[in-house]
Amino acid sequence: MKSIISFVIRYIPRKYLQLVSHFFLRVLAVFYKGKQVQCNVCDHQFRKFLPYGRKARENALCPNCLALERHRLMWLFLQKETPFFTKKLKVLHVAPELCFIERMKALPNLEYITGDIESPLASVKMDVHQIPFEDESFDVVFCNHVMEHVDDDIRACKEINRVLKKDGWGIIQSPVYDLPETIEDKTVTDPAEKERLFGQRDHVRKYGNDYAVRLSLSGLKVQENLFVKSLDLETIKKYALPDQEIIFYCEKG
Repeated sequence: MKSIISFVIRYIPRKYLQLVSHFFLRVLAVFYKGKQVQCNVCDHQFRKFLPYGRKARENALCPNCLALERHRLMWLFLQKETPFFTKKLKVLHVAPELCFIERMKALPNLEYITGDIESPLASVKMDVHQIPFEDESFDVVFCNHVMEHVDDDIRACKEINRVLKKDGWGIIQSPVYDLPETIEDKTVTDPAEKERLFGQRDHVRKYGNDYAVRLSLSGLKVQENLFVKSLDLETIKKYALPDQEIIFYCEKG
């Protein structure tokens, strides 16, 4: 199972996976029946989650809604640390994750808009370098696992800062490695070399410990929130949460 999932996510473009993967995984869910873990995004229980990743992580992917560890952590953070589920908010979700779309769309307090340059799941076709909305349009912007793909991450973050309202906030997650600073080389175009240097064939940089500082160059106020450290071990185990994930919480600058 690990090798199959690793091969699929490595070589099949994400836009195609988004359309069909959930149908196959829901079939697999039958074989994972149990009550040892629970997905707090969709509330389904399993004996364990599916492995996921190029170097497959055990107990990672919910076979019902496709939420990963980071998605379950973010959902819990939104519930416990923000007014996301109660306050009237206009939300822009860039490159929306399948596990979130219908659930966020169904929240009666949200005006929820999704946007992406290629995802078939998004309602608005847009380039994050040129977001097609007026200044101060949104209360909240989510943009997760996008910045490692884009040509100019600072410009993209400037656009997010521009469309946030004065008291607006957002979450901008990316893979961050234990490196002193971000590795970037725009002369690298070979997919195999990109994978070697940046961890994935469609990545253009590998973020280091300067991630928050780097994004702050856009004008955003970026905070490193260690929310997961506030949770008890029982909760972390129940939802199979990552124990080291930093939530990069941003406010308009």
